[in-house]
Amino acid sequence: MIINGKEYQFKDITIKEVLKEFNLNEEKVVVEVNFEIIPKEQYGNFILKQNDSLEVISFVGGG
Repeated sequence: MIINGKEYQFKDITIKEVLKEFNLNEEKVVVEVNFEIIPKEQYGNFILKQNDSLEVISFVGGG
């Protein structure tokens, strides 16, 4: 599985579990799987496959 350009080995894992693994707050990110943005409501039951490509985009505050 490719996450933000790096290869990882996960099996039967959801988006929510991946975010927890990387200590990311699901309310502050957008997740794209294979070039498709996934709604936050699906993070807990969207099971990722080994050949999936994820992009996790974090929001950063500032001014």
